[in-house]
Amino acid sequence: MPQEPLHIEDIIGTLAGQRVLRLRGPILISNFFDFQALVRADTSRTLILDLTQVPYIDSAGIGALVGTYVNHQKDGRSLALAGVTKRVRDALQVTRVEQFFQFYDTTEAAAAGAAKA
Repeated sequence: MPQEPLHIEDIIGTLAGQRVLRLRGPILISNFFDFQALVRADTSRTLILDLTQVPYIDSAGIGALVGTYVNHQKDGRSLALAGVTKRVRDALQVTRVEQFFQFYDTTEAAAAGAAKA
């Protein structure tokens, strides 16, 4: 299988302290290193990951999401997932990590939810 790219669009959030990363493509061991480096370096108060265009994720990608959650929690920051597809959500359920994340249908809803928290 050829390597499938993961494209990352970095967007300033609608409210101060928010940052949105719009991901396009699967999150796989062969392509998640740029994503992992970007989220590890993130210092925003709220990070919103728009996964609307992420068709699937492997265990390395799930590990990257959990690592992002842990880094944000230990610093008192928040992480929200927007537009998660059924296939990605199912993968998070099967691996029993779904409870760590806040899910929203859209990035706008995630921004509003984070502002209320």
